[in-house]
Amino acid sequence: MRPAHQVCSESFRRFMTPAVVCLTVFSLSGCVSVATSDPVCHGSGSYGQPCNAGTCGFDGQNDVPRELRKVSLPAYVIETPDVLLIETVNNIRPATAPVHVGEALLVQVNRTLPLSQTEEAVSAQFKTINGIYAIASDGYLNLGPEYGKVLVADQPLEVIQQRVDAHLRQVLTNPQVLVTLPAPQNKQFIAGPHLVRPDGTVGLGIYGSVYVAGLTLQQARTQIEQHLIQYIYRPEVSVDVLAYNSKFYYIITDGGGAGEQVYRLPATGNETVLDAMAGINGLPAVASKGSIWIARPSPNQCAPDQVLIIDWNAIAQGAQTGTNYQVLPGDRIYVKASPLVTFDTKFGRLIAPIERILGITILGNGTVRSLQGQTLNQNN
Repeated sequence: MRPAHQVCSESFRRFMTPAVVCLTVFSLSGCVSVATSDPVCHGSGSYGQPCNAGTCGFDGQNDVPRELRKVSLPAYVIETPDVLLIETVNNIRPATAPVHVGEALLVQVNRTLPLSQTEEAVSAQFKTINGIYAIASDGYLNLGPEYGKVLVADQPLEVIQQRVDAHLRQVLTNPQVLVTLPAPQNKQFIAGPHLVRPDGTVGLGIYGSVYVAGLTLQQARTQIEQHLIQYIYRPEVSVDVLAYNSKFYYIITDGGGAGEQVYRLPATGNETVLDAMAGINGLPAVASKGSIWIARPSPNQCAPDQVLIIDWNAIAQGAQTGTNYQVLPGDRIYVKASPLVTFDTKFGRLIAPIERILGITILGNGTVRSLQGQTLNQNN
């Protein structure tokens, strides 16, 4: 009768030999990179084929922006959560803007009640209307005990003057009335950073909010000016981006069978592949230098994927710019792990349960032999 550990060893060899062969073939398949700097299409039946004018949407590799041949990005499109710098040049309220409670009015009236030579100073002051009058909390403009009060709150300046004139005509004969604003500026001045909210709007304080998501800077300026025209006389607005918080590109590093790490980096429009790798302190230790590419989203959802193969050794060791592509917002730079590292990880996962079983078997076999030896010694 053969020992148990020999039986387990032979069973392990019979099981593991085909498993190792299959796992090796599976790990190494698909790991050979395409040794070309041409953009490569994935999908729509053209996987691994170089791009041309009829596949990926651009004419050959020379049209792909790269180091020393960069392109300017199109007009910036505002998105959440960008921070905009919004400033208004003037802050004069329009003639039709209502005057609210608490605001002051300059009221001047000619042909008021006549004054006598023996008129007391206070009485003479009550008969004279020439000064600053504030709209009380009840909405009335108090012109003094001689002339009474006029309801003027939340009315434009022209209507207020008409109401004051009509009211004074009940007391005076053909009075000349002039009502103006001593301070025609609005209470709130628009200047400073404004965060684009999750709903795509920017808050303008007491002037409400304006939807700007999906607009260019010029379109946002026009939209804000059209909104402010009801609060500001001929508004002139300056709009710029203070913080670019909505444009990113991604670096995905393969962990060799142990998951993937995703890094999100801000896109300023000037980064290349080398700049992107510097943002994560270079290639990971398990990276395969021959299996790096950029996956670029296609504007057309039904179009094939745009994949640009990267020659890392040429970029890092030879200072060649052919595949040091310009990174655009939304790009995914994928760094695949070495096939040997992937094989080692998968192989370790495959044999880990078997190792545990064999370890328990050997431990149990050793324990039984030790107990049997102790029994024989006691019998002798």
